[in-house]
Amino acid sequence: MNSILGISAFYHDSAACILIDGKIIAAAQEERFTRKKHDPNYPHNAIEFVLEYANLKLSDVDQIVFFEKPFLKFERLLETYVAFAPRGFVSFAKAMPLWIKEKLFQKNLLFNKLKKHDPNFKSDENIFFSDHHLSHAASAFFPSPFEDAVILTADGVGEWATTTVAVGKNENLEIKKEIHFPHSLGLLYSAFTYYTGFKVNSGEYKLMGLAPYGNPIYEDKVKQLVDLKKDGTFRLDQKYFNYATGLTMTNEKFNNLFGQKPRNPQNEKITQFHMDIAASIQKVTEEIMINLAKSIREEYGIKNLCLAGGVALNCVANGKILEEKIFDNIWIQPAAGDAGGSLGAALALWHIDQGNKRSVNSKDDMKGSYLGTEFDQDEIESELKTLGANFETLKYDKLIDKTAELLSNEKAIGWFQGRMEFGPRALGGRSILGDPRSDTMQKNLNLKVKYRESFRPFAPSVLREDLSEWFEMNVDSPYMLLVANINSDKKIEMTDKQRELFGIDKLNIKRSEIPAVTHVDYSARVQTVTKDTNNRYYDLISKFKEKTGCPVIVNTSFNVRGEPIVNTPTDAFNCFMGTELDYLVIGDCILDKTQQDSKLKKDYTKEFELD
Repeated sequence: MNSILGISAFYHDSAACILIDGKIIAAAQEERFTRKKHDPNYPHNAIEFVLEYANLKLSDVDQIVFFEKPFLKFERLLETYVAFAPRGFVSFAKAMPLWIKEKLFQKNLLFNKLKKHDPNFKSDENIFFSDHHLSHAASAFFPSPFEDAVILTADGVGEWATTTVAVGKNENLEIKKEIHFPHSLGLLYSAFTYYTGFKVNSGEYKLMGLAPYGNPIYEDKVKQLVDLKKDGTFRLDQKYFNYATGLTMTNEKFNNLFGQKPRNPQNEKITQFHMDIAASIQKVTEEIMINLAKSIREEYGIKNLCLAGGVALNCVANGKILEEKIFDNIWIQPAAGDAGGSLGAALALWHIDQGNKRSVNSKDDMKGSYLGTEFDQDEIESELKTLGANFETLKYDKLIDKTAELLSNEKAIGWFQGRMEFGPRALGGRSILGDPRSDTMQKNLNLKVKYRESFRPFAPSVLREDLSEWFEMNVDSPYMLLVANINSDKKIEMTDKQRELFGIDKLNIKRSEIPAVTHVDYSARVQTVTKDTNNRYYDLISKFKEKTGCPVIVNTSFNVRGEPIVNTPTDAFNCFMGTELDYLVIGDCILDKTQQDSKLKKDYTKEFELD
């Protein structure tokens, strides 16, 4: 038996995973344990979890692999500061002490951290380092259902690479082309995230959600920042940016081009300007990704595409690539960001470095991305009793029936079942559920449960067999990473008067038979659900369909704004008691908010740092 521990850490979204004989056994982000969103620190808790789940001590593990190469990253840092000197001395002076003290000697740092897990861990000889973009590419290709594929990875930056094209065949994977820092699609998108007043490395999905409320009237100005070639390759004009050497993403020249300073989220509201900016950068991002996809399909002639890197979480751009029918098949790693690098590094070591054969799973090897913690019924009941919760335990069929009935009566439900998801999306393991037919569900969930901006869209979970009846789409989308339009016969077209409304005012207009999951542009971020990946969730949606005729339910992550997705029954109960959720269904237990001790209520509005 061979075991490999994969680790990603020290930038954002630290995580750990464990492979046994090349099979993915467990994976989790550190944030779920520390309750600090996007936690960048050494993933002590995540490592403890994956080792325990695999029933291993650290000294039993055969190889440990880190998701990137610190020396190459340091080289990029130094060369960048030299190239831009004397600009950027302040950020250079701030960065150097940490690099010299810790990051440059990461093998020694890792060894000292790892020893704390197991005093019998005595040697650093089995610690390896993978290339950042190779880790991403491996995370996308090796678990995919394809024997061969071209892999497109786009993110902020790894060591030097920001965008790479790789080709995978069986157990072989090779990076063929790279675009290097400071030219980065991820950093370009993050610059606009910063400019519109959202948090970099966290608020990019808000920018994507805001885009449909605007018009891309600044597209030409965005293109002044980007020298965009027909094949999708690009260079960014560094005169407009500050991220290479400064402490902000953009500069005064950038502000002058668009006519405003960056929005201050503390005291400035989102306006039509910000919506139009969001629409403009989203459109340019889609154009770049589509052009890249077209050029690599033409060059390599391979019919399958895999996507990874933070930009692969832009499900709208992914949906556009699908719509264009550039590739026959697309598969996207559900933990496409840096957390997934831990998995990719381990898989790269197993297949590429050790030459182990790969067997292809026609679905994929991610097990629905349910790779995290799980709690049996006894553990759940024990934890709830300790918390002072009032709960009822029901037989399976009755639990499913009652939950579906509550959903059909427009109750907001916390749903905590099975193993926790790996990656940023809740997929029916740690979810908040609602009735998509409700006119008020989106607004109420955003403002009263999630405590977040009212414009944010919710995803539909739909039975796979009913997908094409409701959405303009007929491919699997188990990881909620593809956007498709609502079918025309389910739409409610806006009147001319409604179309003239200010962006956010369009929020309250009923646009389809399932308004709670229909975005302002008639799109939806679809999750397809099958019985073989999540039996309990499938049964719930089936029962809801039986009661209502609708095979779709609202699915959003079980957390409030700024909080990581809940990990334990205690996390779930705290979130339940700190929000206006009506019910909590956890294992076979069901909790009614009206039956809980009012003294256990929590104020969740200021509990977590806003993102």
